[in-house]
Amino acid sequence: QVQLVESGGGLVQAGGSLRLSCAASGRTFRSYAMGWFRQGPGKEREFVAAITWSGGFTDYGDSVKGRFTISRDNAKNTVYLQMNSLKPEDTAVYYCAADGGTGGRRIRYRDYAYDYWGQGTQVTVSS
Repeated sequence: QVQLVESGGGLVQAGGSLRLSCAASGRTFRSYAMGWFRQGPGKEREFVAAITWSGGFTDYGDSVKGRFTISRDNAKNTVYLQMNSLKPEDTAVYYCAADGGTGGRRIRYRDYAYDYWGQGTQVTVSS
């Protein structure tokens, strides 16, 4: 069992930055690939970024490539999402998720592949 708690959301002006954190409970954090998803008003949940257990491989959704960076600190059981050059269209609830299906070795892009989810943190970008 893994429990995930996101933090770091808030209100920011367009062009600004935010850093989201996701703290995980449990001793098996290293066994999970970690992902960030988001869901904007009236939109479906969207893949944002993911990282393998070692941090050796990352991938991003097309809409955030070059602006967002995912990282993890396995010693702290925490995954981060650094968001730069924020746009109003980035406004959404951001969710952290853990995928244990491949031992943390692969990145998967569908939300149904992820076993555990946080409660979400709101990010609002004003124009």
